[in-house]
Amino acid sequence: MAIFELAPALKISRKVVKEQTNRVVLKLVPEVKSGQAVADRTFGIILATIFTLGLFALLVINTATLGLFALLVINTALAQDAFKLSELKVQAQILKDEREAILKEVAKKSSPDQLAESASNLGMIAAKKPYFLDMSVGGQ
Repeated sequence: MAIFELAPALKISRKVVKEQTNRVVLKLVPEVKSGQAVADRTFGIILATIFTLGLFALLVINTATLGLFALLVINTALAQDAFKLSELKVQAQILKDEREAILKEVAKKSSPDQLAESASNLGMIAAKKPYFLDMSVGGQ
């Protein structure tokens, strides 16, 4: 207490803080005039709190539900794309095999022996003495 006697400003500020604190605490309680009953607002406050928390919980549940639904839709779309991709890979392999078979057949038919046999089947005969044209002479 000796410090308050030496510093009156501290004593005054302590008094002001006490008064302000008391005023704030008293403002939390509704004013009651003599003869009036104070309305019990506890139920209303509890109901408002539950309603507010209920709305928040509903918002959280709806957000989670929509998120899970979106995840389900995305997962389903990815699964369908995976099935389509596997089908396309099978088709590509079939087309590759067909292309290889066609190229093999073309190579077989393009061989000199096969070409000679095909020509003889068409009635062509081999040239005994080939004749070459010399275009530099001028057509004589």
